[in-house]
Amino acid sequence: MAYYSDAMKIEQIYTGCLAEAAYYIESNGEAAIIDPLREVESYLKKAKKDGAVIKYIFETHFHADFVSGHIDLAEKSGATIIYGPTAKTSFPAHIAADGEEFRIGELTIQTLHTPGHTPESTTYLLKDKTGKPYCIFSGDTLFIGDVGRPDLAQQGDMTMEDMAGTLYDSLHSKILNLPDEVLVYPAHGAGSACGKNMSKETFDTLGHQKEVNYALKATSREQFIKEVTDGILPPPHYFAKNASMNKHGYESVDQVFEKGLNPLSPQAFEALANQTGALLLDTRDPQVFAKGFIPSSVNIGLNGQFAPWVGALITDLKQPLLLIVEEGKEEEALTRLARVGYDNTIGYLQGGIGAWAAAGKDTDTITSISAQAFEDILTQQPDIHALDVRKPGEYEAEHLESTLTRPLDYINEWTSEMRPDETYYIHCAGGYRSMIAASILKARGIDQVIDIAGGYGAIKATGLKRTDFSCPSKAMKA
Repeated sequence: MAYYSDAMKIEQIYTGCLAEAAYYIESNGEAAIIDPLREVESYLKKAKKDGAVIKYIFETHFHADFVSGHIDLAEKSGATIIYGPTAKTSFPAHIAADGEEFRIGELTIQTLHTPGHTPESTTYLLKDKTGKPYCIFSGDTLFIGDVGRPDLAQQGDMTMEDMAGTLYDSLHSKILNLPDEVLVYPAHGAGSACGKNMSKETFDTLGHQKEVNYALKATSREQFIKEVTDGILPPPHYFAKNASMNKHGYESVDQVFEKGLNPLSPQAFEALANQTGALLLDTRDPQVFAKGFIPSSVNIGLNGQFAPWVGALITDLKQPLLLIVEEGKEEEALTRLARVGYDNTIGYLQGGIGAWAAAGKDTDTITSISAQAFEDILTQQPDIHALDVRKPGEYEAEHLESTLTRPLDYINEWTSEMRPDETYYIHCAGGYRSMIAASILKARGIDQVIDIAGGYGAIKATGLKRTDFSCPSKAMKA
């Protein structure tokens, strides 16, 4: 999405893997970036192309789901980092007063302190050259179809419900009184764990959101609190650590690349793995991974929501990582790891799995069967162990009667239930998450895991009997 006029350029830079939106604003040779990602060269190139100087870097809050590029970008561009009221940082930043205004060419950006998602959460109102409100950059305060979750940054004695009430007050005192034609540009869209009901649309008018957003339609503060806090899942493990990095600083992404872009022969790769205890992370396509991989490696494919799943499943950001990637994908893997604070990649397998096999090193496989083959097995053996690793809400909406709900998000909690002498059939929605789960179980000694290719979508097409969430979830067979 981009908007251009003689006096104003606004570009939404959307990153699907993180469901994150950064913004580039330019007017008369001056530019601002809102909520930049960790890798900052693209912003510098945009400004250079426009003949503009990046004047400000606006942060809507201390992000928890990704590491912002504000520090590196400020160092490379000379721009000032702006946070809203109450923010406290360990690096130079301008802490704006509520209502404070900043000029970018012919445009004005006004600070609207909107706590609730976090205490320092701030919405930035952009006014055109006539002073007319044009759009808001709402961060995680207001999404399309949702509002920010209020449970991530509770302070002192404040509860999640207290924060939700604060969010209600912020919306009604600072945002909902703006003109209906004002555009809403949020920090996230569908797929982000920062909300629970986000639309696939990445911008909208405020007036339309008043009509369709469940949270904005709440008829009272009490109803808003109840609806916003209902059904919130626990945040991923890495959220608190990313928020801390954004608040206190981090290693330069250039240093992360210098350390991680370290090509290793199979012999050197194996030696370094043994020496450091590094986690072997294979980022190839799930079905390609299944046909041959280094024993004990874990598959999280680059072609899915790679960064959020790394953050959810690898609980130690300091864990050394060694990568197995498709040729030419090394830099992409490092970039996407750095976005969520995983800065300790120490090398990658040069030549990939082909070089490993050519060196005579052992490989392992995971059996992957079609949904039709699974149906045939289930017909003959109705008591098999079949695991559905989708999220609880997906399972409750619709699932196979014979499957057990074992969400991938919580695999570190339920792995101990698995028995090494049993066979487990695993599916998700489409096959991405099931291979992650199968690889983790395999690495932990559960050797007999079978992936169902195509996941629930393919299973459903076979006509297998289904039920809805009114049927009680089955307990794990002993």
